[in-house]
Amino acid sequence: MRELNVIISKYLHLKSQDIGSIMATVVHVEGSSYRRAGARMLVDEYGNITGAISGGCLEGDALRKALFALDRQENKLVTYDTSDEDDAVIGAQLGCNGIIQVLFEPLDYTDKYNPCELLQTVVKNDTAQAISIVFDLEKRNKQLGTVLITDKVHVHKKINLPPELEAALLFQSKKVLEQDKSCFVEIETQSSKQHVFMELHQPPVHLILVGAGNDAQLLAQQADLLGWKVTVTDGRPTHANKQRFLGACQVIVAKPEETLENIKIDKHTCFVLMSHNYNYDLSVLKLLLGKQQIPYIGILGPLKKYNQMLNELAGQGVEVSKDDLNKIHAPVGLEIGAETPAEIGLSVLAEIQSVLTNKNARPLKQKSEPIHDKIANYFQKLSI
Repeated sequence: MRELNVIISKYLHLKSQDIGSIMATVVHVEGSSYRRAGARMLVDEYGNITGAISGGCLEGDALRKALFALDRQENKLVTYDTSDEDDAVIGAQLGCNGIIQVLFEPLDYTDKYNPCELLQTVVKNDTAQAISIVFDLEKRNKQLGTVLITDKVHVHKKINLPPELEAALLFQSKKVLEQDKSCFVEIETQSSKQHVFMELHQPPVHLILVGAGNDAQLLAQQADLLGWKVTVTDGRPTHANKQRFLGACQVIVAKPEETLENIKIDKHTCFVLMSHNYNYDLSVLKLLLGKQQIPYIGILGPLKKYNQMLNELAGQGVEVSKDDLNKIHAPVGLEIGAETPAEIGLSVLAEIQSVLTNKNARPLKQKSEPIHDKIANYFQKLSI
């Protein structure tokens, strides 16, 4: 389950028990940091933590700051400077070398627009959404916090937002969704100047496993741990059933030519053909050819099997485009010496991740640049 889903699930439990809680969110990072802007953790009044805003170096002090803000019942912005090697409070000398802004927001259970209530709309929808978190670098000023979430159709927002600020947030949200990336914005109106982390939240990867064998069972579990949405489809009800595939995994019993009838395809939908039935896999592959939105098609089995598929398709007059050839990965997976089903699953998921993030899956020690891609952390200026 994805981290945000876990946080929301914990929030609903705390709300049902009327246990006080507070959300901490990384809203800006300058330099390097273990977690980037958008990392969150939920803290309850007893000091229990769900989620993380760092690799562990900030959590101790952040817990104290969270409980203080919870007691005061007011939003609070805190700056952590991990570049200060003399700062033992936050666990210095970690080499992160960054300045991190963390916003703490107490959660009022009577407010149906508190941050976690708003974020519930994010985890419930399979569409890209823009999350607006407003803060003021002048820490003594009021920190508005998570105020607005929008997709291309719907808007969810706190009430009584200043009209000028709301208009600016809606304008920038549209740009974030169009440009498909998060950003930082400085919004200046006639009455105030606010800083905003405009976070793009993408829906989870949707992994379609064509084949419900024992190896698919394990692969489905591994993908679920990553927070991916998983669908298993197979023509055998003895294999494709909820007794074998537990949890949130969707199971479809279908003939190969019916595979796509109950599956919505978008740019986050990836297929792995692993039925161990040559004709079944070939029939599904024919359905997938030409579907431009699909970013990844993996085929389990030796190269000989794939070449035979291409020859048979050519004999049937089916042309496999260059675009399709680029997205087909056969044999499926990265070369990591995988032998067992679990190791093969790791190989497959790692390859899918590398394709979706457009990375070459090389060892990190071969990188001369920072681990994370440099993200523009400057504040775009927007005057209203």
